[in-house]
Amino acid sequence: MHQCSGPEALLAIYILTFVIGLPTNCLAFHSFSKKVLINPTPMKILMLNLTSSDLLFLLFLPLKMYEASCGIRWYLPKILCSITSFVFFTTIYTSSLLLMAVSVDRYLGVAFPIPYRQMRKPHYAIAGGAFIWFLTASHCGSIVFVTEHVLANTSININVCYENFTAEQRQFLLPMRLEFFVVLCFVPLLICVFCYINCIRILYSQPRISWQKKRKAIGMAVGTLTIFLVCFLPYNSAHVVGFITKESPRWRYYALLLSTFNTCLDPIIFYFLSTTYRNTTKHSLFRILRLIKSDQYSTKIIQA
Repeated sequence: MHQCSGPEALLAIYILTFVIGLPTNCLAFHSFSKKVLINPTPMKILMLNLTSSDLLFLLFLPLKMYEASCGIRWYLPKILCSITSFVFFTTIYTSSLLLMAVSVDRYLGVAFPIPYRQMRKPHYAIAGGAFIWFLTASHCGSIVFVTEHVLANTSININVCYENFTAEQRQFLLPMRLEFFVVLCFVPLLICVFCYINCIRILYSQPRISWQKKRKAIGMAVGTLTIFLVCFLPYNSAHVVGFITKESPRWRYYALLLSTFNTCLDPIIFYFLSTTYRNTTKHSLFRILRLIKSDQYSTKIIQA
């Protein structure tokens, strides 16, 4: 049995992410799944995909907690390392592309309301979501499993998960990571910036539109761009640095930590986007507060 001790900071961040992200995303999943069954609009389908991606990420997060508690050593089966890495990277990039798809949907709805309303069909969102999952899964599956199993040297990388690569592995990894940065991060970021800037510009040019709707658009824009800049860009910037220096930067692992916060920040997007999610959140908070007050009242009666 191995002694598990190591970077407490990593473990603390993982635990914090899990504690905040799991209940908020479960709440969002419950809310959007009900709405999709009743009225499957493209936006609700995209948001259900997004919260499903976050929940899948969170389900595998305890394995990263174990890794952090063991000093970033992997004492579990090697195949479990590959599956965890595959799920982690797939869900991170799936979230970035889904946020891009949401921004495109918002922009088209504001810029071309009548023609877009006529062609806005649920099966387009289903097909788009399926394509995004296929694109990210095929990218991440190829890079993880080829690196870990086809190009692996069994004499090294012992007790380490997806780190300390050989020269042959780096020769395959670094160009692939650069392509990840361009296709799965930088281009979606540019599209989001374009869509939300134009959304806000169009909304503010129409005085009849209420301030509440304008504030909602600003909240969506700020929330989405914050997620990209805080969660996705630092980690993906490591791909560019690694490609230039021909070696993975040491801070790459810690930049990946910022990507875990994506699951905590996505519910902010849900809050601005969905009235149902806002109402569900408020209702749940009120129920929790009532239960706390009820327990306190019962305690006082027992003590009396």
